[in-house]
Amino acid sequence: MKKNISIFLISACIFSACNKNPQPITYGSDGCDFCRMTIVDQAHAAQVVTVKGKNYKFDAIECMIYFLDEKDESQYSHILCASLTQPGTMISSTEATFIISPKIPSPMGAFLSAVSDRNEAAEIIKDSGGEIYNWRAIKTELNKNL
Repeated sequence: MKKNISIFLISACIFSACNKNPQPITYGSDGCDFCRMTIVDQAHAAQVVTVKGKNYKFDAIECMIYFLDEKDESQYSHILCASLTQPGTMISSTEATFIISPKIPSPMGAFLSAVSDRNEAAEIIKDSGGEIYNWRAIKTELNKNL
C-alpha cells in the first residue's frame, strides 16, 4: 500500500511539473523575468510558457518582446499579453492588436498596450492617438531599437 501511495505521489509531481498552462501572475509579488522589476500593472503584463511547461512572466509587453528576440517561437506553447481594456485578462499575442500611444504609458516606457481586436484599437487611438500593429509588426518595431 505504501508503495502505491509513493508511486502516485511521484507521478503527481512529475505530471504537475510538465503542466503547459500559464500560471496566474501574483501582482505585487512576482518579478519580471527580463528586467527583474515587480509585476504590478495588470493592463500591461505578459507571459510565455515553453512547450516543456516553464513559465516566464513580464511586467510589460515590451519586456516579453525583448526576451523573445531571436528565439524560436515554436518552442512556446503560450505567448500572452494583458488586455488594456480588461486588465488581468491575458490574450494570445499572435491574435492581439497592439497600440503604441504616447498617452497610454506602459511600465518600461514603450507606451505599448494590447487589445483583443483591431476595431477596439481603432476606437482607443481615435481618442488617444497612436499607431496600430499586429504581432509581427510590433516585434519588428521594438527590436529595431535594440
